Amino acid sequence: MITINTPEEIEILRESGRRLAGVLRRVAEAVRPGVTTGELDALAEKLIRDGGDVPAFLQYKPIWGGRAYPATLCASVNDEIVHGIPSPDRVLKEGDIVGLDLGLAHKGLITDMAMTMPVGEVDDAARKLMNITQEALMVGIKTAKNGARVGDIGNAVSAFIKPYGYGVVEGLAGHGVGHHVHEDPEIPNYGQKGTGVELKSGMVVALEPMINEGSKQKYRDKDGFTYKTKDGKRSAHFEHTILITDGTAEILTKE
Repeated sequence: MITINTPEEIEILRESGRRLAGVLRRVAEAVRPGVTTGELDALAEKLIRDGGDVPAFLQYKPIWGGRAYPATLCASVNDEIVHGIPSPDRVLKEGDIVGLDLGLAHKGLITDMAMTMPVGEVDDAARKLMNITQEALMVGIKTAKNGARVGDIGNAVSAFIKPYGYGVVEGLAGHGVGHHVHEDPEIPNYGQKGTGVELKSGMVVALEPMINEGSKQKYRDKDGFTYKTKDGKRSAHFEHTILITDGTAEILTKE
């Protein structure tokens, strides 16, 4: 079911997104060699709760079934694409890259955001992968407007990525968000122009390119959540929650 949000709901989602962007910025600032992903998770939860809000991912039950997600933050290191579970034993090292994915519920309405960060000094290939993935997100956002179709977004993202030879992950996608962590429509990062669900003003969706340094192939780890690249190469992930309008989409996850 597609949700068209009321003006009142949109105002709450704007505030939710502003708060989330502030929290994720502070978590990203804490990324450095020697910190654990468990420490980043604890910081994210503290910041969210100190603001009077609720972590949207903690105890969230995924659509594929199984146990609930056990953390506030998803922290995905190097060849982990998304949904990496934070751990006090996972120490970030110089040269790693780490994807930070976080959801926040403010007055019952949810926004979702992700970014991939360097840990200390990283090589040029890692920096390029992160930069291109972030640019791909902005390409998708520019395509998302009233009357556009889901396939238009996916086509724009994949066409932008193709010259770089990276793998565009399939089977994981952007999605509607707001009243639930995942809502319709699903928004893949590939597709045909003019196909799929038509976007309407008032819809709130999360766009999230997940781009692999090598092959697009992936697998789900035995922990039940973490997706990894099949070839062991690195992956980057960026995400914004946006409001569909008659013109340029409004990025809600910004301070």
